[in-house]
Amino acid sequence: MKLPIFIADAFTAKAFRGNPAAVCLLDNKLDEDMHQKIAREMNLSETAFIRKLNPSDSFSQSSCFGLRWFTPASEVPLCGHATLASAAVLFHKIKNVNSTLTFVTLSGELKARKAEDGIILDLPLYPAHPQDLHEVKDLIKTAIGDTLVQDIRYSPDTRKLLVRLSDTYDRSFLENLKVNTQDLLQVENTGKVRGLILTLKGKPGGQTHAFDFYSRYFAPWVGIAEDPVTGSAHTVLSSYWSQELGKKDMRAFQCSCRGGELEISLRPDGRVDIRGGAAVVVEGTLTA
Repeated sequence: MKLPIFIADAFTAKAFRGNPAAVCLLDNKLDEDMHQKIAREMNLSETAFIRKLNPSDSFSQSSCFGLRWFTPASEVPLCGHATLASAAVLFHKIKNVNSTLTFVTLSGELKARKAEDGIILDLPLYPAHPQDLHEVKDLIKTAIGDTLVQDIRYSPDTRKLLVRLSDTYDRSFLENLKVNTQDLLQVENTGKVRGLILTLKGKPGGQTHAFDFYSRYFAPWVGIAEDPVTGSAHTVLSSYWSQELGKKDMRAFQCSCRGGELEISLRPDGRVDIRGGAAVVVEGTLTA
């Protein structure tokens, strides 16, 4: 078996920043267990598998493909950065002739379209509802100790817990915060929470690159201690911060050690456009 495979850094214009994802092109159906074996071998937060929907399809000419995402531990229903990476491979390496691509996924049809300064993803927008502290206090205490918390929300659609830190903190605090993910699986094992979002309001001012909000994302429940830049988390963050700030267009920065920028626009149809760059850093052949 020989499969074309790429690694692309998503939500960045520069190599070795943003969030790396492996992208595998499938001409034919792959044995079900092989997806997970390849993802485990690649050992990145996500490995994406783009498949032709019909035998006559072409990666350079067709505009609609199947898409699945796997962490080293399991398949996931939505991954923004690996979708961006997949579109970047098709647009920039395979030279797909279309300006918009449609991916058929577990989260429905997702579109990626070319833009002058990146790729725009059309993603679902998921609301986050107020969450009773008592139900999640042990999880939060384990993760961030006595760090001051301003708001707690829960997204049932994505099973993500959003924890907004106190406005008294700044970006530097969030970037340097030590988060204990090792013990989270023992504290939360009900299946309710599959991802923890820590977020902080941005600071207005004279910065060259002012951001509306900052975040970090942790998902040990699916084998990811910390994800560098997370499109799926921003389907929840976009809904929350749009309400809090009264804005439809926002700029976000995910404060992992690699870092990544996202430009966000809420759409009238209840979805969200997330724009980002991508840099393809590896191109090769997977043999097995």
